[in-house]
Amino acid sequence: MMTTTLRRLLSCAMILAAASALQACFPVVATGVGTGALMIADRRAPEVYLMDEGIELRLLGRINDRYGDRVHINVTSYNRNVLLTGEAPDAAAKAEIGKIAAGQDNVRAVINELQVAPPTAYSSRSNDSFITSKVKARFVDANRFPANHVKVVTEDRVVFLLGIVTRKEAEAAAEIARTTGDVRKVVKVFEYIGDDAAQRLDSRPAQKK
Repeated sequence: MMTTTLRRLLSCAMILAAASALQACFPVVATGVGTGALMIADRRAPEVYLMDEGIELRLLGRINDRYGDRVHINVTSYNRNVLLTGEAPDAAAKAEIGKIAAGQDNVRAVINELQVAPPTAYSSRSNDSFITSKVKARFVDANRFPANHVKVVTEDRVVFLLGIVTRKEAEAAAEIARTTGDVRKVVKVFEYIGDDAAQRLDSRPAQKK
């Protein structure tokens, strides 16, 4: 009989696969009901959430125009802090991509975690997506913090954790990610807030159901 964890894991994997397929077909994905639901459950202000989406799209477009398939870059903007992961052909390209990111409107900071290496194989990227789905499923099962408050990005089996969280939430998320199968390293890219601030953010009128 299929366990709850396995059901959730398979559901996450199917969602990730569908999202990847859509992104491969369409450079810009229209926002709608799904985005609205995600914003309601997020600690970022709605305008910042949308700003992050715009930063990612614009920056990916600029990098693709400049480097094409010579690089494999993931851009993740969270509360206007930009995380760069993936592979660049040399140190000069890595530095230049970091400068491009820092020069984008509304970007507060850039965390440049690009590796100087050939682009990873598609099999490696699929495995990374599976790791992300496993970590997210374990967040839900553990129920130690609201799982939607932590964003998970995996590159070459290194798991990056982003979010606006308390220290306790951050440690719980890192522990769960670190003990997930096939994860070789966990990097915390959190913004820390106190318990009172977390409670205020979670009780905003827009987040009440």
